[in-house]
Amino acid sequence: MTLPYWRRDLHQDRRPRLLARNGIKRALIDWFDAQGFVAVECGMVQRSPGNETHLHAFATEWRPEGGTPEPRYLHTSPEFAAKKLLAAGETRIVDFARVWRNGETGPLHAPEFTMVEWYRAGAPYADVMADSVALCRTALSAAGNEALHWRGVTCDPFAEAEVLTLVEAFDRHAGIALDTLLGDRDGLAAAVAGLGITVAADDNWSDLFSKVIVTRIEPHLGHGRLTLLARYPLAEAALARPCGDDPRFAERFEMYACGVELANGFGELTDADEQRRRFIAEMDEKQRLYGVRYPLDEDFLAALATMPDASGVALGFDRLAMLSLGARHINEVIWTPFPV
Repeated sequence: MTLPYWRRDLHQDRRPRLLARNGIKRALIDWFDAQGFVAVECGMVQRSPGNETHLHAFATEWRPEGGTPEPRYLHTSPEFAAKKLLAAGETRIVDFARVWRNGETGPLHAPEFTMVEWYRAGAPYADVMADSVALCRTALSAAGNEALHWRGVTCDPFAEAEVLTLVEAFDRHAGIALDTLLGDRDGLAAAVAGLGITVAADDNWSDLFSKVIVTRIEPHLGHGRLTLLARYPLAEAALARPCGDDPRFAERFEMYACGVELANGFGELTDADEQRRRFIAEMDEKQRLYGVRYPLDEDFLAALATMPDASGVALGFDRLAMLSLGARHINEVIWTPFPV
């Protein structure tokens, strides 16, 4: 049983890191202010929590006076609401959002956590990749440490970040020619089995892709310097636009430090019809795997049709604070940990 965080002696042990977390947050807010971002507060209760296969939401309901109760969800990201603000005319926004993901617990996962999500209208996704690196540097400076730390691995965010495509990563760390196996489930299954990774009969292409990422690639990323893992296969980037030079891949990146994913960013998809198609495919897969599906946010899809070109990122603030402060568990940098 986890000891209660409110015990005075435990709180005194935790308090220095919690105060340091506050200092990191202030430094990031100052950075966004200096860049001309508008701070927004997206509503946490939404009609749809997001439409990604493996993200699980907390469900609730709205009970209008005299009306029939309607299902609602705590959002897994402020993305839908933030993009509606872009459609409304905002051009540079940031939200230090409280978000919820059901069932996610562990040293790097909390069911309730803080996500820093920001968008630049009219900007290429290279700009928000640079933002992500700058925020790591800002956080570490605020923490007063020399490097990011996690389980014996260090990362210096002031070193030039490595940009690594998924094709390069699969070749380097798994010996797989990913670009020749896009959509080829059986071919990828044979390559994965050749690495000694178990292949289940019902594993689809995405499942196999994820197994390679988790077991062979992620542990090697962000050692010594940040890694920006970029150009995901289009099938693995449900909210990102295709790359202009090769539509088999998408403008999606993830930033890693010490083998830990810190941020996930996109050149944002603004084709409402294509977004609807992708969401339906994701929910069909969710239904197949978990027996549930979330509704589509029709208001979001309507707004998407008028949203300007933009790029955006979601960054796990608690993880960044952890690595900046050398914490061993995410709960060490959360004021009141989730009641598990």
